[in-house]
Amino acid sequence: MAAIAASAVVIIYLDSSNQQYVIAAAAALTVSIALFLLNRQSVNNARKDEQKQEISKKAELYTALLNNSSSPDNNTVAIARSKALQYCQDLVDDYKNVRNLSRNLYYILQISTVVLSGITPILVLVDKLESGQPWLKWLPVICPAVASIVASIVTSFPFQKNWLAANTAVELLEAEQEKFILGITPFYRCYDISDPIQQQQKISQAIEVFVNQVNTIHLQQVQQSTEPQQEKKEEAPAESKDKEAESLVKAE
Repeated sequence: MAAIAASAVVIIYLDSSNQQYVIAAAAALTVSIALFLLNRQSVNNARKDEQKQEISKKAELYTALLNNSSSPDNNTVAIARSKALQYCQDLVDDYKNVRNLSRNLYYILQISTVVLSGITPILVLVDKLESGQPWLKWLPVICPAVASIVASIVTSFPFQKNWLAANTAVELLEAEQEKFILGITPFYRCYDISDPIQQQQKISQAIEVFVNQVNTIHLQQVQQSTEPQQEKKEEAPAESKDKEAESLVKAE
């Protein structure tokens, strides 16, 4: 698909005078993009199905440690645990996507700033050589401008902070998920209780504690992401009040 797309782009760029070739290349490029998107969607669906099977196995792993592992109630327990684990896994996947996107944007923008700033002196020297290319005269002006814009984007949007916050959320959620799967904390340990009634109550409480703990981790990350926006909103009225006070003092 990549070869087809590259060939289509080359044909459109080099042989734009031939209308039939351009139409055929555009059609091939459109088909290759559509196939790429369909292939990506199918891979994501297969990955989600495999993930659901893995979560079901993890949910059944805990019920196998119970005294009455063949009890019909354990099937209900396994379903409830699967849903709780799936809820946690969905949050983990979302935070991983945010982490990867923020990290890639941060590195790309930082590298772009360094490269554009570094080649500007070279372009100035090339311009002084009088190579006869008119477009070279604009590069010493364009590159610093683009570098300034990219640096402003990096400072305006907290890509690094979002990346680190999402990574922290992933680590906390995955750690809590493993504790819940293996039952290694007093809140999640139920298989050492001999009474079946108390055991079922403890299992229900463990699921509730796990969901609440996942929600707590998620809400903490949401609050941390909204705090800088609230601080900016609070600083704006304070600055306006200071300016008004200074203007009144000057008027007096």
